[in-house]
Amino acid sequence: MASEADIEEGAAPKKGIPKLFIIIGAAAVVVLLGGAGLYFFLSSGTAEAEHAAAATDEHGAVIEAPHTFIFNLPPMIINLNNEGSGNAVMKLTVALEVANEEMMVEIQPRMAKVVDAFQVYLRELRKSDLEGSAGVYRLKEELLRRVNVAIYPSRVESVLFKEILVQ
Repeated sequence: MASEADIEEGAAPKKGIPKLFIIIGAAAVVVLLGGAGLYFFLSSGTAEAEHAAAATDEHGAVIEAPHTFIFNLPPMIINLNNEGSGNAVMKLTVALEVANEEMMVEIQPRMAKVVDAFQVYLRELRKSDLEGSAGVYRLKEELLRRVNVAIYPSRVESVLFKEILVQ
């Protein structure tokens, strides 16, 4: 019987050792994951500092973003193509973003052509063409294309919507 007691006493520590390895392994995994998370958290702050440093030239002087100028167009009220289902009206206020003040002076005499190009295009739109962000994006891209054709060789950087109302 003494041999059975030795076996039972010897068996008990063997069961405790695998549990101890599992606990130590789990603790190590938790420490490693916590360290990795801390590393990524702290390194994200340095990425912002590197981005700020990228906006400087080789002498450390800050490089400013180019200034743009806004050219406001008068509000337009357009009857949309109604396809026989009641009246649909759109009120649109647009601003044009240009690179410099000289460009504003150049495009001023051609604004009648721009408004005419906008009116011709907008009157053919249906209310369903303007639904959702994709419809507004397509409208913005088409107006940008038309304004650049109307004022060529001058160029507008982008079309900005100040107000879009469709009823």
